[in-house]
Amino acid sequence: MKITLTLIGMFILLTINLQAKESKLEKIKNSNKLKVCTWPQYYGISYIDPRTQKLIGIDSDLAVELAKDLGVELKLVKSSFPTLIKDVTTNKCDIAMFAIGNTESRRAKMRFTTPHLESDIYAVSTKTNKKIQSWDDIDKKGIIVAVAKGTYHEPVMKKKLKNAELVVIKGFKAREEEVQAGRADVFMTDYPYGKKMLAKTDWAHLITPPSVYHLTPYAWTMQYGDDAFFSRVEQFITDIKSDGRLYKLAKENGLLPIAKLK
Repeated sequence: MKITLTLIGMFILLTINLQAKESKLEKIKNSNKLKVCTWPQYYGISYIDPRTQKLIGIDSDLAVELAKDLGVELKLVKSSFPTLIKDVTTNKCDIAMFAIGNTESRRAKMRFTTPHLESDIYAVSTKTNKKIQSWDDIDKKGIIVAVAKGTYHEPVMKKKLKNAELVVIKGFKAREEEVQAGRADVFMTDYPYGKKMLAKTDWAHLITPPSVYHLTPYAWTMQYGDDAFFSRVEQFITDIKSDGRLYKLAKENGLLPIAKLK
């Protein structure tokens, strides 16, 4: 009886050790499933087409390509910028793929891949707002600047603004509504979202900085501690840059101006 219990105990320990040593890449292949966190409101990146109800955008397309290269099925997991770190670090997904700005605070929690995009900051106001005609009009007393909570625009604008009032809004749609209603003068965004505002509204006025304001590389994120999976994703990024897939998908989604092709 003691021998049997000892053998069972040894088997359990062996199983636990094997599972502990199993890399994320091995788990993905053994389960035949790649779990990718995505935010389905990011125009040009990962966006639900209101006509077809299908997810479109460069990172949605590249998630398909990554799963194809790994030879596994793709499972998309809904995420967002406010929940991103928790989703990645609690294994809700294997990798987050929705053009995530590489910032110091995020690097402290998640591992970033080599960037495939890079965007400056842009401002969106209304065509009827006479106070905001150019970039120089933004940081003035009496101007209210909105940013979305959880985005990198929040800490950047806290440092950049000296005269204007900064308000942090929970939710991207609410941020737009504040500006459209006149409760805020502008909201800060990036190249893909700026393109969305011009394409999907008739009231938006996109304001471009006259020179580089704050460039941010965009990449994908994952947990620290698994070099095998990280290396495989890095190889995928090298491949899509060299075989033309990144160029093709950036062009199809109108993002060639911010694509890092080399």
